[in-house]
Amino acid sequence: MMLHIATSTESAGPLPAGVPAPDLGLRSTHDEIVNLRDLRGKAVILAFYPNDWSPVCSDQLSLYNELLPEFQRLGAELFGVSVDSAWCHLAFADDRKLRFALLADFEPKGEVARRYGVYRQPDGTSERALFVIDGDGMIRWSYLSPAEINPGADGILTALESMQAKEYVR
Repeated sequence: MMLHIATSTESAGPLPAGVPAPDLGLRSTHDEIVNLRDLRGKAVILAFYPNDWSPVCSDQLSLYNELLPEFQRLGAELFGVSVDSAWCHLAFADDRKLRFALLADFEPKGEVARRYGVYRQPDGTSERALFVIDGDGMIRWSYLSPAEINPGADGILTALESMQAKEYVR
């Protein structure tokens, strides 16, 4: 019997709720970098997806674009994350008329996806995974969807509503 030990480049699955979200410093444009630590005090949605221009990714991000006002009403900022370059993201966002930033986990390729446990080593892309992070930087909800299925937004909305309800209880 052979024992297999996962390496740092293999996905062990998405980080679960209740753990600190790893910081990130990813380009949203050629000269702008988004750092998670700079967003403390706000809820953050990270939507990891395999590639710009693919049909399922286009549908998923278009849905989130339509729901952006609802995410914002619930106090959250949305970011799409893939291994595509900032230039590719800008062209894709312009073509799809997206009103939220896409972050380039481009170089070193997939570094942030690896930290979140959602890098797909065989494909060189990220999994289709969702994370809702609270204002203190803790993951409050995570979800891994099959790459060929649009995960929708119900889980995101439920997590945000739950976080908002807990804030009122404090």
